[in-house]
Amino acid sequence: MNHDYSGNTQLWNEDLAPTTAAQRTWRWYHFAALWVGMVMCIPAYTLSASLIDSGMSGYQAVLTVFLANAIVLLPMLLIGHAGTKYGIPYAVLARASFGTMGARLPALMRAIVACGWYGIQTWFGGQMIYTLMGVLMGHELGGEKIAGLGINGSQLLCFLAFWAIQFYYILHGMESIRKLETYTAPLKILICFVLLYWVHSKAGGVASLLDQPSQFIPGGKKAGQFWSVFWPSLTAMVGFWATLALNIPDFTRFARTQRDQVIGQSIGLPVPMGLLAMLAVIVTAGSVVMYGKAIWDPVDLASRMTGAAVLIALIILLIDTVSVNLAANLVGPAYDFSSLAPKQISYKMGGYITAFIAIVMMPWKVLESTQGYIFTWLIGYSALLGPIAGILIVDYYFVRKTQLDVRQLYRDDGVYSYGSGWNMAALIAFVIAVLPNIPGFLNAAFPAAFPDVAAGFKTIYTYAWFVGVAIAAVVYGIMMKGKVTARVQQAPQS
Repeated sequence: MNHDYSGNTQLWNEDLAPTTAAQRTWRWYHFAALWVGMVMCIPAYTLSASLIDSGMSGYQAVLTVFLANAIVLLPMLLIGHAGTKYGIPYAVLARASFGTMGARLPALMRAIVACGWYGIQTWFGGQMIYTLMGVLMGHELGGEKIAGLGINGSQLLCFLAFWAIQFYYILHGMESIRKLETYTAPLKILICFVLLYWVHSKAGGVASLLDQPSQFIPGGKKAGQFWSVFWPSLTAMVGFWATLALNIPDFTRFARTQRDQVIGQSIGLPVPMGLLAMLAVIVTAGSVVMYGKAIWDPVDLASRMTGAAVLIALIILLIDTVSVNLAANLVGPAYDFSSLAPKQISYKMGGYITAFIAIVMMPWKVLESTQGYIFTWLIGYSALLGPIAGILIVDYYFVRKTQLDVRQLYRDDGVYSYGSGWNMAALIAFVIAVLPNIPGFLNAAFPAAFPDVAAGFKTIYTYAWFVGVAIAAVVYGIMMKGKVTARVQQAPQS
């Protein structure tokens, strides 16, 4: 029963407690719908479409996306196992490797990244309202840009309006999000067909669009540069879901069985993401035919439709963005912020904090260019989250053989308190794994200030997530080798 874990209110509250049998309502199709709902989103579409902008052919872009999502599915399933077995969220699982106090570091890192994503999705939603209002009024809202913000007053109001809409689901918790994901998944598929039909009618067919050659072929604009684009793009694609790979226990803790989470995620992630990439590629290639340039923002594209089509497309995209943002970018940080101070911060309060930080981060500035989106944002945070994934996986599977003493995870004087609540092995492994990526990140984020970074560091940075996972896993495994784990006790699930 949950009250067995409530001795320390600085490590426990009702939201962080292991789930009971009554709370385990998620079947495989709920996980599949969750992933279909999250995959069919504007940032995923935008990222896939931007591969065409970077010079790839349609087939190269689709295969890059599919491969990346097949790769990231592995840590999803591995880390998700702990959530289902013990009913604990990511922020509590991290205590086993980082310590009861140290776990706040990976929780905070995951939370800040999610706040950024929450802001990006909210910006997309606000832009849809902005576009929709312009269509209804017959002209773009426009206006002078606000000094320091770089957007006009109408854009700011639409951003805040969409931000406010999402508060209903913060108030009504996880079950309302599960229902929203399940019921809106078919709408996501519908909008895909709407876009395909529109491109087919405007560009004169879609079959030939996938056959457009890449710019890397001999004589092309970027001849011989394929691998220099492929590897950072693959890392960015992996980084796109790197946040969910960490906090997937926040969802799998509600699974009825391990089979449900494994089958649901395996069906719901790689294939739909590959299909969305194909859609993005076809539509973006079609935009080149129709407008003479690649339009990789679906909101911009939808605004160019005419008649009822633009209204239908934008309304469905609005619903889509709400469902994705809540599942992918609210649930995790809400738990993470709660774990920082369980007595003072509930899951709902964590949601409020997430929503507030999303405004302060000014997400529209992150999205000003493809370069900033892929190389600075996606790869940059994958360099931080990769090491955490490596540590969690090695600790759970190789150090503890999937055995945890759940009650000790909620005690500040238990086996997971290490030295003053910090496991130095995890902290050292994390720092060592992040260090090689710092020069490359500084060069990508601030090229004018750090122009002379060695080519080797730039190369390492293009593999940021992979480098981080590998180094952290090896260092942590060596430092923890031979350390005897305490007796284990599985969490009761009723």
